[in-house]
Amino acid sequence: MIIKNRNGVSFLEFEKLARLSGIRHGIFTRNTGVSTGPFRSLNVSFGVGDDDRKVMHNREIISRCLKEKDFVFADQVHGSRVMVFSKDNNAITFDSDACCEVENPKNLNKQIDVFNPDSEHKHVVDALVTNIRKKYLVIQVADCQSILMYDPVRQVVANIHSGWRGSVNNIIGLTINVMEKSFGCFAGDIFAGIGPSLGLCCAEFVNYEKEIPKVYWEYKNDSDHFDFWSLSCDQLCQAGVLIDNVDLSRLCTKCDPNRFFSFRGEGTTGRFASIIGIA
Repeated sequence: MIIKNRNGVSFLEFEKLARLSGIRHGIFTRNTGVSTGPFRSLNVSFGVGDDDRKVMHNREIISRCLKEKDFVFADQVHGSRVMVFSKDNNAITFDSDACCEVENPKNLNKQIDVFNPDSEHKHVVDALVTNIRKKYLVIQVADCQSILMYDPVRQVVANIHSGWRGSVNNIIGLTINVMEKSFGCFAGDIFAGIGPSLGLCCAEFVNYEKEIPKVYWEYKNDSDHFDFWSLSCDQLCQAGVLIDNVDLSRLCTKCDPNRFFSFRGEGTTGRFASIIGIA
């Protein structure tokens, strides 16, 4: 991954996505924020016990870094719902059965106050998709994967939150299916980046026989550790994404506590931001 620094804030970019025009993206580290204690320091989540004022400040730091204002934060629940924001002012949420619920807020394109923890506009989903320029999709993670995707032909971006439950439910495949149905995307055109998350070294599941369906045990090593990086790569390819279009960060969050939050490593901790949008 490429290390960038803008306005005093460090973040990472995927090499393949960085070579494409028309988008901006970044994986922000836990540094250069104002939170303290276990949330040191660029925590962007209101839901982990941090001081709301500090989280607001941290989100503003990222906003100033990118010089953008319109961010969409998913209210993540380890599910498999996908929300689509389109230029026709509709927000459509797809579930795992490909059923959809159409929302039409009074002013969907009006900037939502994501800096305010009391904002009533919450998106209880684990994947976000849009073709709207300058609407930046944000996933918050601390061991789970963020998967950033971009179709340069149809000018569509997506950001996915995938923990082990998301992997088991193949939220990657569902999101690509939604991109195809909603915007006419072709999976072979999509580029994807799999962000810093638990590696095989640290993804231990002592109760895997109860938690992980047997079909996924091929991703287990000789003990009880699972390679969810390889699983995500396979799910992308099974959905039609070309392996040459996939970037894997190979950065384990638990192994790198100086740069990333890790729930497995720290318990009470913050969440770092993974962001993508059409410039």
